This record gives sequence, C-alpha cells and structure tokens, in this order.
Amino acid sequence: MIPRGGMGNLVKQAQKMQQKMLKMQEELAERQVSAQAGGGMVEATVNGRGELMALRLDQEVVDPQDVDMLCDLVIASVREAQRRAQEMMQEEMGKLTGGMSIPGLM
Repeated sequence: MIPRGGMGNLVKQAQKMQQKMLKMQEELAERQVSAQAGGGMVEATVNGRGELMALRLDQEVVDPQDVDMLCDLVIASVREAQRRAQEMMQEEMGKLTGGMSIPGLM
C-alpha cells in the first residue's frame, strides 16, 4: 500500500530526475573528446553526442598511393573518439543515477 501522497511524491521525484538528466545530456553534448590513430597523425574530435566535430590529418599521412591506409586511420580515430564520448556519457549519467543502470537511458 502506497501512503497518501506517496505516488505524487514519487512522480515529482521522477520528473526532477528526468529534468536533471536532460540538462546533463545537453551539457555533455557541448563537451568534446578526441582520439588519435597512426601515432597521432590522424585525430578525430567528437562531441558528447558522438557527432564528428573536427578531423585533423598530418600532411605525411596523406599519400595518394595509399588511400586505404588513410581511410583506416580516419575510421579508427573516429570510432575511438565516439567510444570515449559514450564512456563519458555513461560515467556522468552513472553519477546522476547513483550507478543504477536504467534501461533506455544510455
């Protein structure tokens, strides 16, 4: 049996948590993380949503005779940057939820 007013308080708490999570997601979307590949010759920067924001290529890595290697390095740096952004999001959400895993949040 839920005490009188208990359900209303529970709903209010859930709404507050939802607002905090939305605010945190917005703040994290503004953060950027970077990852490098090829010994630093390729660097990808993504935001907290995992969207590619910048890509830096050292001149030495741009070899018209080996475009496949350049593509592999770009893919590797973007994937790692996206993984780091996801990790950052999970870490921050974990702080908000007290480490509790809530399905559909992340």
